[in-house]
Amino acid sequence: MSKKENKTTEAEEPVKQQEVPENVEEQEAPEETKESAEETEADKLQELGEKLATLNDKYLRLYSEYENYRKRTNMEKADLLLNGSREMMKAILPVVDDFERALAATGDDEGVRLIYSKLMKILGQKGLKAMEVKGEKFDESLHEAVTQIPAAAPEQKGQVIDVVEKGYYLNDKVLRYAKVVVAC
Repeated sequence: MSKKENKTTEAEEPVKQQEVPENVEEQEAPEETKESAEETEADKLQELGEKLATLNDKYLRLYSEYENYRKRTNMEKADLLLNGSREMMKAILPVVDDFERALAATGDDEGVRLIYSKLMKILGQKGLKAMEVKGEKFDESLHEAVTQIPAAAPEQKGQVIDVVEKGYYLNDKVLRYAKVVVAC
C-alpha cells in the first residue's frame, strides 16, 4: 500500500471509532424513547378507540331516536288522515238521528228519504258505518246498557232487545256507543 492509502485508512479509523460510540449512545436513547413513544402511541390509540366507541354509541342512539321519531310522526299523520274528521262526525250524528226520526214520523217521505240517503252515502264514503246490534249478544265494548227487561225466552238472556240510540264506527273504531235495552 502506498502512504496515501495508509493515511486515508488511518484517518478513517479514528472517525469510525468516534462514530461507533456515538451510534451506541444514540441506539440506547432511541430504545428508551421508543418504549415511551410506543406507550404513548398505545395510550393514544386506546384513547382514540374509546372516543370512537363513545361517538359510535352516540350516533347509534341518535339514529335510533330519529327512526322512532320518523315512525311515530308517520303513524300520527296516518291516524290524523283517517280520524281527523272524528269531531265533525260526532257533531253530525245528532242530525242523522233527527233525520231518522223525521223518516219515522213522516211515513217515509220521498224527499226526506232522498236527502237522508245522500247524507248517509257521503258519510259512509268518509268511513262512518252504523252498528247493527239488535238481536246480538250484549258487548260492553260496543254497547251501553240503558236498561234491562225480563227476557221473554231463556235464549234471549244477555241479548240486545231494543236500540235507544244507534252506535257508529268511524274507520272501524267506535265513534259512538249504541245505547241499548238488554234482556236479563
